[in-house]
Amino acid sequence: MNTFMSLGIALIVGIGFGKLMNRFKIPAVAGYIVAGLIIGVSGFNIIDNEIIDKLSFLNDFALGIIAFNIGSELKISVIKKLGKSIFLIALCEALGAFLFVSIIIYILTSGDISTALILGAIASATAPAATIMVLKECRASGPLTSTLLGVVAVDDAICLMIYSVASSIAGVFIKHEVVTISKIVIHPLTEIGLSIVVGGILGVFLSYLIKISKSDSEILIFNIGILILLVGLANRFGLSPLLTAMSLGITTTNISANARRAFSSVEAFSPPIIAAFFTLAGSRLDIGLIPHIGVLGVAYLIFRIMGKILGALLGGKLSNSPTVVRRNIGFGLLSQVGVAVGLAIVVNKQFPGSTLGSLVITILLSTTIITEIIGPIATKNAIIKAKEAKI
Repeated sequence: MNTFMSLGIALIVGIGFGKLMNRFKIPAVAGYIVAGLIIGVSGFNIIDNEIIDKLSFLNDFALGIIAFNIGSELKISVIKKLGKSIFLIALCEALGAFLFVSIIIYILTSGDISTALILGAIASATAPAATIMVLKECRASGPLTSTLLGVVAVDDAICLMIYSVASSIAGVFIKHEVVTISKIVIHPLTEIGLSIVVGGILGVFLSYLIKISKSDSEILIFNIGILILLVGLANRFGLSPLLTAMSLGITTTNISANARRAFSSVEAFSPPIIAAFFTLAGSRLDIGLIPHIGVLGVAYLIFRIMGKILGALLGGKLSNSPTVVRRNIGFGLLSQVGVAVGLAIVVNKQFPGSTLGSLVITILLSTTIITEIIGPIATKNAIIKAKEAKI
């Protein structure tokens, strides 16, 4: 198999399983993940780790498109209306998962604070891709949908802060490093700030390009060019691709008179990219790891879900969100693929030679298989329960 053959098979099989899942009223994204499991390292190994590495650029591009579309929903009027609830819910659900997981792992490992902090920090992350895809598939709209879009948009920034602090403290115990203000505050804030600024500047530039475009095809070319440039800049200078692309989307939707045409062109172009992203994500998951996660893995999975749901409920109450938002939003925050895999790799690089890296990767990849099946289903059920689905 070469790269093109593997990618073609991934798309065809992924779409086929997506349609199969739709027949059983299950979101297509779950079908993409299952398709990946079958043709990936857990199944026929048509897509092996070498092919996955060669196609890794697709993951960055897909996440850029997803974050760009999230930004398109965050107009100033929406932010003014939902801003308080979005930030309070995002803060509470992220901290809820972090605290729940950290405490239970600390107890189960008899006081291993490094493992507890790292797993807790990673638990705070929510991958927006699966949630966004379910919302689009359901053609959802309403207060729950708008709040959920905002929460998954800012979750990345909060997770980045939590992980920076947790990994710095963990480094003290593992590598006997010194915790500094620069490591735990200045560095993450700089990364977040620069990501937003770069995305905003590119958003102004894209808005100008859209204005001078004479056709939808030109708009699409400019959009894709800017998104590819953005992902490249983020990777080159260590910025957050998600935050940068989200900032691009927010800027464009708020200052461009033709923003809707721009986002529509990307939406029409993106389905095969998104399908490939999820199928490739499923193909890298090794289902053989599930028997090895043990008590720690089960505890991580259960307590992360509890932290997300209860934290989101608390945030909804503190912000006086509508009852339909408070009761359902936590169920749209369970997916973790992409972010989880990325952070697991970061941990392995940051703490080489320690058992922490291999432990985190085993737990994360194992539990991600489960969350990527139940996450989209839970999101869809929440949207239907809130009566915001138009299917």
